[in-house]
Amino acid sequence: VNMSSMDLEKLKMTGAGRAIAVLTSGGDAQGMNAAVRAVTRMGIYVGAKVYLIHEGYQGLVDGGDNIKLAHWHSVTNIIQLGGTVIGSARCKTFTTREGRLAAAFNLVKKGVTNLCVCGGDGSLTGANIFRSEWSGLLAELVQKGRITDTLAKQHDHLNIVGLVGSIDNDFCGTDMTIGADSALHRIMEIIDAIMTTAQSHQRTFVLEVMGRHCGYLALVSALASGADWLFIPETPPQEGWEDLMCSRLEGGSRLNIIIVAEGAIDINGKPISSNYIKDLVVKRLGYDTRVTVLGHVQRGGTPSAFDRILVSLGVEAVIALLEASPETPACVIGLSGNHPVRLPLMECVEMTKLVQTAMNEKKFDEAVKLRGGSFENNLNIYKLLAYQKPAPSESNFSLAILNVGAPAAGMNAAVRSAVRLALAHGHKVYAVNDGFQGLANGEISAINWHDVAGWTGQGGSLLGTKRIGRVHEEYSFTGASALHHGGFHYIYTGDFQGYEGVLQLFEARCHYDELCIPMCVIPATISNNVPGTDFSLGADTAVNAAMEVICDKIKQSASGTKRRVFVVETMGGFCGYLATSTGIAVGADAAYIFEDPINIHDLTTNVEHLAEKMKKDIQRGLVLRNEKCHENYTTDFIYNLYSSEGKGIFDCRVNVLGHLQQGGVPSPFDRNFGTKLGVKAVQWISEKLTETFRQGRVFANSSDTACVLGLNRKVTSFTPVTELKDVTDFEHRMPKVQWWFNLRPMLKMLAKYQTSFCEYVPGEIEHVTKRSISIDCGF
Repeated sequence: VNMSSMDLEKLKMTGAGRAIAVLTSGGDAQGMNAAVRAVTRMGIYVGAKVYLIHEGYQGLVDGGDNIKLAHWHSVTNIIQLGGTVIGSARCKTFTTREGRLAAAFNLVKKGVTNLCVCGGDGSLTGANIFRSEWSGLLAELVQKGRITDTLAKQHDHLNIVGLVGSIDNDFCGTDMTIGADSALHRIMEIIDAIMTTAQSHQRTFVLEVMGRHCGYLALVSALASGADWLFIPETPPQEGWEDLMCSRLEGGSRLNIIIVAEGAIDINGKPISSNYIKDLVVKRLGYDTRVTVLGHVQRGGTPSAFDRILVSLGVEAVIALLEASPETPACVIGLSGNHPVRLPLMECVEMTKLVQTAMNEKKFDEAVKLRGGSFENNLNIYKLLAYQKPAPSESNFSLAILNVGAPAAGMNAAVRSAVRLALAHGHKVYAVNDGFQGLANGEISAINWHDVAGWTGQGGSLLGTKRIGRVHEEYSFTGASALHHGGFHYIYTGDFQGYEGVLQLFEARCHYDELCIPMCVIPATISNNVPGTDFSLGADTAVNAAMEVICDKIKQSASGTKRRVFVVETMGGFCGYLATSTGIAVGADAAYIFEDPINIHDLTTNVEHLAEKMKKDIQRGLVLRNEKCHENYTTDFIYNLYSSEGKGIFDCRVNVLGHLQQGGVPSPFDRNFGTKLGVKAVQWISEKLTETFRQGRVFANSSDTACVLGLNRKVTSFTPVTELKDVTDFEHRMPKVQWWFNLRPMLKMLAKYQTSFCEYVPGEIEHVTKRSISIDCGF
């Protein structure tokens, strides 16, 4: 197989005659079903037999009906289900050699020599032991006469690939584990509900979340909710923390949120319980305090869009199994930024064990670093925001913040963190209402610490935002005048217009010295079409909105109505990110986008495919269409074509999602991402202000003083707006090359279309070291 690209025929030649088994083990996690579906369908697609092992390792040991041959429809309509439909169980028998001997016998009987295990580090370690003992187990089976020597030689080695399913996100080497994002969704839903009642009654709430050994869920939910205090096992509070916490909670706030990981300890290793914290607050401060233990609700519910899109890991797992040889070490498929990678399994396991060793030895700083750069960065930013207070206005600098273009979830989180950090640095901070138009009209007012309280979970744009024409022509002069009189330096959160506007302001510097100030763009748009970043604020929330509110419910409606196809129109301008991502998340039959041109032949082929599908078990179809995918093949045209060609076989319905995708509360990703980008933007502007302050004024005219703050692969970076011109399609308002386009072959394959994998780039082996896990990722 060519490692630079994939070819369908080569894949089918490799997969023909192979047998793959998949099991889920340990605790369940939302998204496991999406992974099982992807492994099953990819395996069948390349010509392999795929077996589903029910009840985890216990089913593998017991054999019989627990190991079932799968067909394409065995995994239909499971992508939106939580838990694991093939079951999971903790199996003590498999930890013994006798148990593994039985498991080996059951696999050999089915001709299986490729095993995909979805579980935690314990389950994956067990799989590696199984693999290392395989030849010895087969020799013992031959000796006992249970299999023939010929059969043993035909199955002489076992290939293992792991997928990490864990809501705790506690596995070193991968940025995210299957289920963690969905668990954060459950936590934030509860926190949002609690905040309303807490503000009504002026209460303090202590929330206990899962995490016996890892504080990831507690940390990210605290950062995303703006919690007042946090307890996690990796950073136990110092002696006297009770006094410090109570002094910080004093001040008459109507709402105090304290988040506790279930494994929280103090510096001496003594557990800190949620009830102890409650009693402390009541005794010291007399506040009405309640405890909420979230428990297993965090494991429940439907998986988030992110966890469903992680089906890419299941596809990669099958490819890794097909490419494996006896010399290939067991690997686990992880996530590096937005790309699947293959990680040596035992390197990950050993690094994960080092975290607990460091904590047992009370080397807590080392434990935090071993958790990875993202964990450490989240912790540092939480401390920066939670433990800061507004400083006296001693700075010479004034910062202004405005939102540009259409509203997007996460904007308010970015504004909140930017305002508070700027005030903590002693800057004067001003809010501009209604974007560039408000700037030109002088709609500028001071904004204070408490003005942004509670903004993190608010959707839309509380500052207001408006679309305008070209900034240079309409607003450069009046904007420059406003800047001159106010002495402002700017942070913009906004869509493609925000990027284009700052580019035009930068190019107008030669006419207006007032524009020679640092300017930073935080990408915020549901379309995810801003150059210089892989992700924009609001895109994750929009995909979840399209998935949860419409597409899942449409599928439910379709399942109750025989033979029906739904055509759903998404937003996104010319950018097909929303349609593609939502299509993967809901298991759509097709997603039409501008970047992947369609013709009438493609449409008729899809109609024929759906008609054939309707004649079998599955009698519903779902087709997504980006709003500008084609000038002539409109949503109505596609509806009419499908209705006409499907007449007598299926009927058709249309749904236009419209501005629903811009609404709703921000997802945990967008809250967290916005909070971090707001902090990084202020830190960058403060640095540039210091560098360019000369003779009583700021004069910043170099290209690196007008930048887009973006997330690229797994690193946040500042890219000058001028450098992005060559990689930008200004006519269609999007980058010329978009990383997510490589997901489209996977979308088509999972819908059972014949497709080329020439655009799919397989994951590469990445070794897991202390240095590799220290790289910061955006989430």
